Amino acid sequence: MKIHEYQGKQLLSKYGVTVPRGEVVDSPAQARKAAERLGLPVVVKAQIHAGGRGKGGGVKLARSLDDAEGLAREMLGMKLVTHQTGPEGREVRRLLIEEGLKIKQEFYLGIVLDRALSRLVFMASSAGGMEIEEVAAHEPEKILKEPIDPAVGLQPFQARKLAFGIGLPGETINKAVRFMTSLYRAYAGLDASLAEINPFLLTEDGDLYALDAKLNFDDNALFRHKDLVELRDLNEEEPLEIEASKHDLNYIKLDGDIGCMVNGAGLAMATMDIIKLAGGEPANFLDVGGGASQERVENAFRILLSDENVRAVLINIFGGIVRTDMVATGVVEAAKKLGVKVPVVVRLEGTNVERGREVIETCGLGFKTATGMKDAAEKIVALARAN
Repeated sequence: MKIHEYQGKQLLSKYGVTVPRGEVVDSPAQARKAAERLGLPVVVKAQIHAGGRGKGGGVKLARSLDDAEGLAREMLGMKLVTHQTGPEGREVRRLLIEEGLKIKQEFYLGIVLDRALSRLVFMASSAGGMEIEEVAAHEPEKILKEPIDPAVGLQPFQARKLAFGIGLPGETINKAVRFMTSLYRAYAGLDASLAEINPFLLTEDGDLYALDAKLNFDDNALFRHKDLVELRDLNEEEPLEIEASKHDLNYIKLDGDIGCMVNGAGLAMATMDIIKLAGGEPANFLDVGGGASQERVENAFRILLSDENVRAVLINIFGGIVRTDMVATGVVEAAKKLGVKVPVVVRLEGTNVERGREVIETCGLGFKTATGMKDAAEKIVALARAN
């Protein structure tokens, strides 16, 4: 689950992470009043779930109350387009009005799970204020990493090593250690899956701030954090993904035209890969789970077909937990109930696979069966192009 910058800063401040003073507003008049209370200059920041807001015109400096009000009027309701939103952009519904700080230098801090190490890794870089992906691609030596022992957490000596490594002045090292250890405590305490401070700011007065804050949370741990669930902004999420979550379906919308219905996350990833290899573009990631009951298949079909870009559907089911003939029957009944009009290819493997294929081939809906992943991908790509 993602949250807005202002929400992340509110949470981090409770753990001792220093953040600029700011107020959230949803009208130009409120922006003017907030700027007056905070003192000029202020920064007007659009609140959407995407990076690159500054390049898209979503972060601007206001040096007067009229500027603050005018910028708020300009930003509220706009479709902000960044490299992470796609060309359709995101509507700006609220703004963060934040005190302007005297910037001396910008750095980067982040905490992620390194699956290769099976540990959290604390990252720091002197290349702050820019896309960390670009730094990793072109100047990886500028990203310092410290693996964290889960038994003891981030240690002060590790924080000092990172602080000196990115070039912070000696007189700020102790502040940096407190900042980093507070950030780690917040990450662990909130069951976060990502914490990113970019930029991590050093002011001319020698103070350190989280000038931006990005926090993502582990959905599987949200049952421990009812207060975090309330921070979810459905306006920032894809409607079909919201609908899928209501039915316990793991669905992510993509930009292609081949709908994918698969049981198992690993198989779903492999299915998307082989569609790409065959020259097609997957329209989604969709894991219906191990059971793949008729009800789940019906809900999955309905969500897939709600995407107007879908021109064909590939169903790829391995019947380990459930028999493939039962899955096939569920697919046919769901398709008849929903009146599926697009071409469908079904690849089945597992228990009772021959009976399952027979159910598909004799259903009268024109569905095609496939005998392997490669065969399924080639067939569905050809049908999508012809449809």
